Amino acid sequence: MHKRVLLPIAGVPVLSIFCMASSSAQTAPVPANDPPSAPVPAAPVPTDTKSPVPAYPPYQQQQTPGTTVPPATPAGPPVVAPAQPTPESPVQAYVPYGVPDEDRRKSHDGSPYIPVDSWVYPAMDRLYSLGFADTMFLGMRPYTRQSLAHILAETHDDVADSDDDNAKEILAAVEHYLQDEPMDGITPRGTVYGTETAYTRLLGISGQTLNDSYHLGQTIVNDYGRPYQPGFNAIAGFSELAEQGRFSFYFRGEYQHAPGAAGYSQTLSAALSQGGDPANPFQYVAGDQIVFSGYNLHQATIPTGPIAAANPFRIEEATLSFHLLGHEISGGKSDAWLGPAFGSSMAWSNNAEDIYSFRINRVEPLHIPLFSSLFGPVRYDFFYGSLKGHSQPNSPYVHSESISVRPTVNSEIAVQRTVIFGGEGHEPVTFHTFARSFFSLQDTENNPAAKGSAQDPGARFSDFSFSWRLPFVRKYATLVLDSICHDDVSPISAPRRAAYRTGVYLSQIPGARKFDFRVEAVTTDPGVSRSVGGQFQYFETIERQGYTNKGFLMGDWIGREAKGGQAWLTYHLSGDEWVQLEYRNTKQPKDFIPGGTTQNQFKVSVVKRIDRDFELNAWYQYEKWKAPIYLPGAQNDSVGTVQLTWLPKLKKTSGL
Repeated sequence: MHKRVLLPIAGVPVLSIFCMASSSAQTAPVPANDPPSAPVPAAPVPTDTKSPVPAYPPYQQQQTPGTTVPPATPAGPPVVAPAQPTPESPVQAYVPYGVPDEDRRKSHDGSPYIPVDSWVYPAMDRLYSLGFADTMFLGMRPYTRQSLAHILAETHDDVADSDDDNAKEILAAVEHYLQDEPMDGITPRGTVYGTETAYTRLLGISGQTLNDSYHLGQTIVNDYGRPYQPGFNAIAGFSELAEQGRFSFYFRGEYQHAPGAAGYSQTLSAALSQGGDPANPFQYVAGDQIVFSGYNLHQATIPTGPIAAANPFRIEEATLSFHLLGHEISGGKSDAWLGPAFGSSMAWSNNAEDIYSFRINRVEPLHIPLFSSLFGPVRYDFFYGSLKGHSQPNSPYVHSESISVRPTVNSEIAVQRTVIFGGEGHEPVTFHTFARSFFSLQDTENNPAAKGSAQDPGARFSDFSFSWRLPFVRKYATLVLDSICHDDVSPISAPRRAAYRTGVYLSQIPGARKFDFRVEAVTTDPGVSRSVGGQFQYFETIERQGYTNKGFLMGDWIGREAKGGQAWLTYHLSGDEWVQLEYRNTKQPKDFIPGGTTQNQFKVSVVKRIDRDFELNAWYQYEKWKAPIYLPGAQNDSVGTVQLTWLPKLKKTSGL
């Protein structure tokens, strides 16, 4: 893995020098003080080859006797000035795929990330699957405002020249959203600052919900780990941004309210934590293998009751960034969604609260000579931070490395690895333990003794994903696959031990082009054995609260040793408005959770603009679920939500 990560990084300075040298050689300026040379009339075309045209123009004065007439210099082909583009005759030029258009990459401005819960991402997903936005990396989010502006600049003419009204509506909506970012990459941007959004969300829940992604399941998923309980819930927040030159700043914070709840009983909590069965202690012995006593009576991964009402003010995102050679170097709290699927990401999603981290993200596609001629443009992302809500061991650290290539205009391939290591009571976090976890590529399946020793490389989760706009129907169908494995080099080397999320996206339906349809299936229950008691995917024998931050899974909401799927049918009112129907199913086996669990959800949502400055996002969800270990019989709940977001115009100073 480390070799793949270091290769693109090593190519950055070489590519930069090459591009700067090429640019200066091709656009050498003419000195301003040199007068233009006088025009030279063309010589007459001879009509008789026996009477050649004199070597000098007819109007030239006779030469003084004794002087020598210099030989004539053949005139080169006439220089024709490039035609100016017009609406009737737009500029069209062919650029081989994988070779960047340098005229669109002259901006060195930094810009903040666009939150992954923004309407922009489903809109751009559809634009890509309609056959446009070829420079977009589907499985590496978030995008910065500038990088998204460059994607739009590359695809603008293709969309404008097409007869696809859906694509034109999306392009217009996203360009309006980025109206303060220069699309050509050349025009000075100046300073952009101000309030980006102010929003409030009112959420009402009737019936008992599930709020335990590490065991029984979640009723509300991909919501940054926000608290919710039956009754009245609410959030009120705002976001601010500032952009100046290479620097950018982003902040999003919100007040959150959730009522109190009964939570799990002590008996159920003990069974999930240390193993056993509330009804028959001799039958069920899996659990998380964490002693349920003392400090571990209140674990973030187990909602033990009684649960007090929540009223925090939480910083959702806060980053200070510097842009350098196509990289956004930042510190703070930022989103990550590392996968091409829509319903979730195996490696990293917004199901849990963001972590504080140091991050180096290649936000612009990188062209590496020779390498990119085979594998296409490259992007990579690295971040390092700490996890919260862990008690065995306490406060471990985590780092993530991902690299993605686009070998063809219709395909993208990515590899990623997350490592959780260190923590109080385990190996201390030092440069050596970090290097061991970063460079370790050896399986530990055959050497379990290393896990409890000083040679422990950490809990390693490796991901492989790809997306493919299918041949002959590239403007209609996109196939996605996301897979993850634990303590194996890659899902490719151990496919039977991996977890998968696969799906197909139909970006338009023939005869009803305002509709799109998407379906995805997911499993974290590998077929290597009948049962692993939940102690495999997203679990770790040392880091026993596994792949979580503050109690919520950072990857796919499906959970441990589970199967399920999602389906969406969407009618698009415009480029940034839609009505959507969704179905979601989850099932966990009884040899992981006694009695098993089952969830079935039906959801309808609406995103609508009220003028251009207000967004209405409303949804209603009905859920039926069973979890006999928690409550007997079938349960149901209903969730109704209305969110109103104000999108004021940002302030801007001239960059000239």
